[in-house]
Amino acid sequence: SYTEYKELKRFRKIADKIVAMTSAYSKMSDDELKHMTKDLQEMIANGKTVDDEDIIVPAFATIREAAWREIGEKPFYVQLLGGLAIHFGNIAELKTGEGKTLTTILPAYLNALEGKGVHVITVNEYLTQRNAEWMRPIYEYLGLTVGVNLNSLTMNPEQKREAYNCDITYTTNSEAGFDYLRDNMVIRPEDRVQRGLNYVILDEIDSM
Repeated sequence: SYTEYKELKRFRKIADKIVAMTSAYSKMSDDELKHMTKDLQEMIANGKTVDDEDIIVPAFATIREAAWREIGEKPFYVQLLGGLAIHFGNIAELKTGEGKTLTTILPAYLNALEGKGVHVITVNEYLTQRNAEWMRPIYEYLGLTVGVNLNSLTMNPEQKREAYNCDITYTTNSEAGFDYLRDNMVIRPEDRVQRGLNYVILDEIDSM
């Protein structure tokens, strides 16, 4: 449709700006790159939002370079477009082999900068654990915490609370749903495991 085409045109312009930053970011020292998280958080604290291009472009460029340094993979142009589409609330269809897991780190990092938490929801616990452990070094390199939330048979409420209090929480759709229901049945507010719901990325939305 026309609106989809218009959106894509806008995403391409932003993606071009991110790609244009590649060489500048690859020249940064580890300390300079790691410090980008604090710089971006300060800009947000001073009134910028995660929808502003001057936050999106450096945030995507930062985590793109961090991914290259930590796991030897750099999101391609199509993944930048996918990450932008997801950030702005769209469904992004990526073909098998186009790197869905790596695509999700872009909007996850960007939205985690607000400090209110990001949920990355997958369809099963195997993928939840695998993706969290695979992407963890990239987030931790940039100073963000990563939690993995599993079913209540393997985790007690305290462990769940800890996972939900991380900057980025990997969980399954069913467990996030059950935790939400359980939180609405507790007597004391402090017994809830989830904090305020802020931003979610649904991985494999068609399977949910």
